[in-house]
Amino acid sequence: MDEDERQTRQELMILEALVQAMDRRDEVFQVIEDSEDVDEAIRRVGQLLGVGALGSRAVLDLQSRRFTRDQRQAIASRAEECQRRSKSEPFRGLGV
Repeated sequence: MDEDERQTRQELMILEALVQAMDRRDEVFQVIEDSEDVDEAIRRVGQLLGVGALGSRAVLDLQSRRFTRDQRQAIASRAEECQRRSKSEPFRGLGV
């Protein structure tokens, strides 16, 4: 796997975590609110969504204005583009 392929897969992993968080926003917000600190929130969001620390951090760093439908669609479209480029498993979050 070359560097471009690695970066594309890493971006896809982050985008998939973001789409999942948007689709499950109430649960994500509750987990974050119930966490004692940021490290616990990262761990718990990762467990909730089944993603690693990188995806969890991206979710916590996501600004609330990005939770709109048009932003979710833009992120999902970008994930589809990355998936095509990386030739990896089909993107899981296309329930648009």
